[in-house]
Amino acid sequence: MGRLSVNLCGIELENPVIPASGTFGYGYEFAELYDINCLGTFSFKGTTKEPRFGNPTPRIAECTAGMINAVGLQNPGVDKVISEELPKLKACFHKPVMANISGFCVEDYAYTCEKLDKDQQVGWLEVNISCPNVHGGGMAFGTDPQAAAGVVKAVKAVTTKPVIIKLSPNVTDIVSIAKACEDAGADGISLINTLLGMRINLRTGKPVIANTMGGFSGPAIFPLALRMVYQVAHAVKVPVVGIGGVSRAEDVIEMMMAGASAVEIGAANLVDPYVCRNIIRDLPQIMDEYRINNLQDIIGGR
Repeated sequence: MGRLSVNLCGIELENPVIPASGTFGYGYEFAELYDINCLGTFSFKGTTKEPRFGNPTPRIAECTAGMINAVGLQNPGVDKVISEELPKLKACFHKPVMANISGFCVEDYAYTCEKLDKDQQVGWLEVNISCPNVHGGGMAFGTDPQAAAGVVKAVKAVTTKPVIIKLSPNVTDIVSIAKACEDAGADGISLINTLLGMRINLRTGKPVIANTMGGFSGPAIFPLALRMVYQVAHAVKVPVVGIGGVSRAEDVIEMMMAGASAVEIGAANLVDPYVCRNIIRDLPQIMDEYRINNLQDIIGGR
């Protein structure tokens, strides 16, 4: 293993840098800008059982040190992802990729995960449980330990690859939800997803986003994300993927010291499409500055 190498659920990554789902498409768009094989891996656009057009526009609102989005899981559905998107991805990315899956009932999650589990290039299944449970009154699966565990059990019953559960920060006790997922068989935890936020247009007095509220992300949420990563990483035995406000090599190292085995970069990709490449380039210099020999050695502290 090299200085930057880490292990995520039994699969070695050349480095811990992972573009987050929803900010990197299906990879081939960014492959036109640079060789994306420099990445540890990436999490492709959230995929659902059926095609989704997404929420009405406007979907984006700028904020100080961040942004709000309410895209609404727009995607062509799992069948087209497998038949059309993944072959294009395979032509430009030659490592295992992380498949991000969303659903609105347990059966949706199981169906979509089972299909993507069979794709040779998929290395991990990142299951986003921040979606509303249509059979549970609309409350997100990730806000209730029992509901979260139900998704994990259903997905693990039909898959063979590592299942990483992506948690929402919009909860009172994220540790209890993470532990419920671990107890149900999750192979890893990724966190945090976006916070719920909104903006109001001062001229109209109405919300900027058509959906009223959306997911708040960007540098402003880094301290909150770091705190939750620390709490969860010290409460579970499975690997944790840190997400939230990461935009520099120093942020990656800080996330790993908090307990993350790998780190996803989200909103920063929308500001600077080269940010992940640049973070990987900068990591050795920052490691030297802080006398870090290997990144694997700093996970959870020094």
